[in-house]
Amino acid sequence: MKHVSILGYGTVGSGVAEVLSVNRGRIREGSGVDVEVSHILDLRDFPGDINEDKIVHDINDVLNDPDTDIVVETMGGTGAAYEFTKAALEKGICVCTSNKALVAAKGPELMKIAEDHGVRYLFEASVGGGIPILRVLKTCLTADEINGITGILNGTTNYILTAMEKEGREFNDVLKEAQDKGFAERDPSADVDGFDAARKIAILASLVTGKNVDWQKVYTEGISEIQPVDFKYAKVLKRRIKLLGAFRKTPKGAYVAVSPFMIPCGDPLSMVDGVFNAISVDGNMLGESMYYGQGAGMLPTASAVSADVVDLAVKGGDGDRYEWSGDDSDVVDFSSTRRRFFVRVSEEKKQDALKVFRGTEEVGAALTGEYAFITTEMSEKSFDEAASAIGGVIGRIRLDI
Repeated sequence: MKHVSILGYGTVGSGVAEVLSVNRGRIREGSGVDVEVSHILDLRDFPGDINEDKIVHDINDVLNDPDTDIVVETMGGTGAAYEFTKAALEKGICVCTSNKALVAAKGPELMKIAEDHGVRYLFEASVGGGIPILRVLKTCLTADEINGITGILNGTTNYILTAMEKEGREFNDVLKEAQDKGFAERDPSADVDGFDAARKIAILASLVTGKNVDWQKVYTEGISEIQPVDFKYAKVLKRRIKLLGAFRKTPKGAYVAVSPFMIPCGDPLSMVDGVFNAISVDGNMLGESMYYGQGAGMLPTASAVSADVVDLAVKGGDGDRYEWSGDDSDVVDFSSTRRRFFVRVSEEKKQDALKVFRGTEEVGAALTGEYAFITTEMSEKSFDEAASAIGGVIGRIRLDI
């Protein structure tokens, strides 16, 4: 028997309790280990809840119980979640989590503490929700050299962009709908400003390179500037607009970025709609492979957390460990990267744009009052200088990842 304590009884924590209860027999048959939830730490009481008798309010009730084998951290944030995780690992207790903010901020430190105390720190659910991407990178693709990863890593923004495109609605209207449906938080900035995706691509890049990619060094741009008219132009170009997190190995270090891109309709990532996520991995032998599923939500995320629970229940501190040192990885200066841009300027600035952006390709979408075009390949720095020279642009979206 392995005893599990869950820290945080919110959406994901309650989902983990449900998965481990409903599928207890299946887990026992498949792994040979019986797993039981013994404590659930939360500040609140849950009268009438099926797990009411397991609720505790003091972390010491978990840490000082000699029967505690595994701690599941689903509290979120980097405050108490960090302190409790660190304390559990130092007690020799294995920990798994869905907390992307904590993993991105403290991953190398917590993994080192776990190793020093003969236990493991796992975080499959921190990147793709229900998509088992970290385990794939560690085991299934271990014979490949991973050259790059590109993904739709946030279901909220993908839902918003899908609705804007298909229904012609404004960003703020769709955001409100997403909040009403529970797809977006009351404060949606982490999602719509790209920070959630930045943390996830930084975690992926760190695991691939083996060095720490600081998520705060990831060039990050959200979707709040995307307008319904942009989708009309994208349709003319046979492209779709997606918020992507991208990582590439380069001779100068790790290229990492989060931004809206106009990608060709033939790209598999262009077909991912709604709250779904997808992650494309480029291996030097396998080539491109894609992993698709629900990137958020109670049960999909809880399923990934529970897989880590089973791994820890079976192997304890002796299973696979991720390679992620505390040494900082070199990150490529984003301003030096090169690509083409889709650009919109007012009709009055058309001639200025033609002089500054030489070799442009006009994009017609029967819209009056503005001029839209595609630039030749140029650096981010050169684009910014050119845009400034004509007094700014109405909008621009990157074409090349």
